[in-house]
Amino acid sequence: MANFCLMIQYDGTRYNGWQRQGNTADTIQGKLEAILLQLYGEPVDLNGSGRTDAGVHALRQIANYRIPRMLSRHSCSQIQEYFNQYLPQDIRVLAVEKAPERFHARLSATSKIYEYRIDCGAVANIFDRRYLLRIEEPLNIEKMKEAASYLIGTHDFKSFCANRHMKKSTVRTIFDISIEEQDGILRIRYHGDGFLYNMVRILTGTLIEVGTGNRAPFQIPMILDGLDRSLAGFTAPPNALFLVDVFYPDTVPEV
Repeated sequence: MANFCLMIQYDGTRYNGWQRQGNTADTIQGKLEAILLQLYGEPVDLNGSGRTDAGVHALRQIANYRIPRMLSRHSCSQIQEYFNQYLPQDIRVLAVEKAPERFHARLSATSKIYEYRIDCGAVANIFDRRYLLRIEEPLNIEKMKEAASYLIGTHDFKSFCANRHMKKSTVRTIFDISIEEQDGILRIRYHGDGFLYNMVRILTGTLIEVGTGNRAPFQIPMILDGLDRSLAGFTAPPNALFLVDVFYPDTVPEV
């Protein structure tokens, strides 16, 4: 089998998330697999590094697909050109590379970075408003950083998972959380080995509540220990969330 690795960028505003769904064609995976069907003349399964929710964007999503070698008649540049010729303008394939046969975009990934963007300037940013969460109240960034420090490390993040009936492990490791403000835009970056359903958005909502004074930083360990979604903050909306990058072992080709 030939294995191809794609680097994909998309504006998720008008899509129902990454994962293909039977009741709609408006998913990122669905759009890409429709092009693969066109290209190869038979259905091809595309594996994404993870499922971004409806309305969430990606600066660098990674996916792979395998096809029989007898169908592999196109170069990587030809495949990229074909995708971008037929994809809608809010989805682009930035690169295509051949990958080792055992490479899997999700199973081979070691960590990911997500970024949440908040407009906290004195005047609302009108041009980027579709990709920002506007917060009118002043945010205490130092308090938010203090709260974030409790989240770094390996924890059971069940309190920060929207799937209340999840049977698999909710233990994850967050390596780093950076919170930086520039020109009225606050960027919260999360680097972790994986993220639960809506986890980044619930983490962000909780940190915002700390920033506005509705929670104290010392409450974060109690929220973690409580293992109860109702203890954490609100779920921040999806429009300001970006999948920034996905990381793999050195044996995987750079894309």
